[in-house]
Amino acid sequence: MYKVQLRSEIAKLKAYTPGLSIDEIRQKYGLTQVIKMASNENPLGTSPYVQEVICRHAGDAFRYPRSGNPRLVQALASKYQVSAKNIVIGNGSDEVIDLLLRTLTTPNQDAIACFDPCFALYPIQAQIAGLTIKSCPLNPDFSFNFAGLLELIDAKTKIVFLTTPDNPSGFCPPRDDLLNFILKVSSYPHCLVVIDEAYMDFCPHEEDASLLFKQPLPDNVAIMRTFSKSYGLAGLRIGYAIVPEAVADIFWRARLPFSLNILAEEAALAALEDEPFHEETLQIVQVGREMIAADLNKLGCQVFPSVANFLMFTLPKNYAADDCFQYLLSQGIIIRRLTSYNLPEHLRVTIGNAHENEAFIKAMANFLA
Repeated sequence: MYKVQLRSEIAKLKAYTPGLSIDEIRQKYGLTQVIKMASNENPLGTSPYVQEVICRHAGDAFRYPRSGNPRLVQALASKYQVSAKNIVIGNGSDEVIDLLLRTLTTPNQDAIACFDPCFALYPIQAQIAGLTIKSCPLNPDFSFNFAGLLELIDAKTKIVFLTTPDNPSGFCPPRDDLLNFILKVSSYPHCLVVIDEAYMDFCPHEEDASLLFKQPLPDNVAIMRTFSKSYGLAGLRIGYAIVPEAVADIFWRARLPFSLNILAEEAALAALEDEPFHEETLQIVQVGREMIAADLNKLGCQVFPSVANFLMFTLPKNYAADDCFQYLLSQGIIIRRLTSYNLPEHLRVTIGNAHENEAFIKAMANFLA
């Protein structure tokens, strides 16, 4: 009889916890309408132009995509004014994270460093890769403790992960602080600083916050971005990064040849063309973020500063986060509990459209009443 024999790292693995789906809440509570504000998705959905392009190319689904996705690589290189040799593309940022870990590190020998809490996939994939995970607590206000993180780095630390704006708080560090940290890390020549900018374009002053607008990039930095958020393509799984040329070379050699499907590539190219939809998304998020933050503050909640498309908050004294979460579910509104981030009394809400934002605030007012 076959018996599974697991590596110790896998046996101890805790799976990533995604947000609840609309279907499961609809079925559980017998609801006809459910609002999802849990997974930081686009409040406008997918661009109508992109939908039209996907339909137009649906007949090509029997074809393999071109290996290396050169059209999308070139489009991204032009957008950010970098060499195409510095662009890598994956089946979501998840694949980019996974391949960086598996190609740049040695199992049972190397380590990564990150903040705690952080995006759960960094430590999960590092554990699968057989790496030591070193984590530094964020400051009490959820700002970055760069000095503490720097102390964790040594000759065996091959990757440092930073998310800016951060998840789950939405905090964005000053660019000069980030550059100063990167400069100090450069004394370890085999350590790559991976900056996950999944939410950076929601920042009101993106050009003053992102390293992509501070050329040339330091040579020990990789910057990840995604089509899942502001471009409304989370279901098609398209992530990319600007990395050192030597890293890109090994990435493309290791990546599965057709991991980005042909419809996803066409959708990404169309999304880059539809600038009005992208700009409208950013505007709606900014207005909604300010409205929800102000209304939650009026209700007595503590709302943490955010430049992302979500807000993290805590409830007034004597109210439990889990009670609020369950009440909102019963009203057909899904937000995110942050127990997987070890923040059991914190909640996170994605900025929705005007109707969704109003429904959320109304439900919150009813709960707190």
